[in-house]
Amino acid sequence: MNSPPVLDIRNLIVEFRQGRRLPPLRAVNGVSLSIAEGETVGLVGESGSGKSTIGRAVLGLNPVRSGQVHFEGTDITRARPRTRRNLSARLQVVFQDPYSSLNPARTIGQALAEPLLVHQRLDQRQTAARVGDMLERVGMPADTADRYPGQFSGGQRQRIAIARALMLHPSLVICDEPVSALDLSIQAQVMNLLAELQSELSLSYLFIAHDLPVVRHLSHRIVVLYRGQVMESGPAQTLYADPGHPYTRALLEAIPEPDPRAQRARRAARGATPTTGAPAVGGCVFAHRCPHAIDTCHRERPLLSPLTGGGGDVGPSPHLVACHRSAELGPAAITRESQPHENQPTAVGSTGKEAPCSASE
Repeated sequence: MNSPPVLDIRNLIVEFRQGRRLPPLRAVNGVSLSIAEGETVGLVGESGSGKSTIGRAVLGLNPVRSGQVHFEGTDITRARPRTRRNLSARLQVVFQDPYSSLNPARTIGQALAEPLLVHQRLDQRQTAARVGDMLERVGMPADTADRYPGQFSGGQRQRIAIARALMLHPSLVICDEPVSALDLSIQAQVMNLLAELQSELSLSYLFIAHDLPVVRHLSHRIVVLYRGQVMESGPAQTLYADPGHPYTRALLEAIPEPDPRAQRARRAARGATPTTGAPAVGGCVFAHRCPHAIDTCHRERPLLSPLTGGGGDVGPSPHLVACHRSAELGPAAITRESQPHENQPTAVGSTGKEAPCSASE
């Protein structure tokens, strides 16, 4: 018998008030996704698509209008503060900005020891040993615990933030744009580190990002969002090689192409110019930007339906697309090299470790 998913989100709707005279802003509109043990699900979309809102709803930081969020088989949609405090031992987060996620007035050792003080009764020696072990796991030197956040670079701070998130051995870590604020070379190192830790500790990740090449190399499955709705989901390699939704293709076409001739050819192949204006109420939210939209697209919201069968690395993973013309258009004829370009921020190498700790990295 299969074990229940670590995270199971069903028909999630999140709204924000805009004042007395305006209707609520629906930031997330009927999103469903699940994450199995040891699986990474990438949540991708442009700014304002609702990615971080979903992550914050799982953490209890954004109120849920309707729908359900189950974590390890328990409904935590509207969990009370005490329940949330207990959940933090199994559910953790790594935020985007490594410079603001650590208290500058506390040493790294104090920051990493705080979760242990809240959830476990360890003496000073045991706490120091746990802190030192976790810092070693993320590739930081032994004297890191006695230093302050201001003495480290952005990549090193993000390693420390990852160490803090893993102090209590959680089952799920929400990674909210964890590498977008880092240099390209450091992005690859942090991505490698996350992959190694997942293998060692059987972690599950909800990996939120706007960069498809980054997400592709860490995720088993990818969910593509636009205006709070799922446009497409499926195995990472399948979705990247043969996207079935025009919006996913647009995200792939936005990736910089180092060859100017190839870039011009790709732009010329886009075809019709998308229309402009706001999306029609009740129709596909991408119809106003889609070069393939027809009248039905502006009137009816498409259902998320199977495009092709398939299996991911973790359990069955069908390729789903929310497009009225998916059967007609078929997967995009986008061919890409199996290996990423050198200037793309993808995971490389096997150690995932940065250079020795220094303040001038």
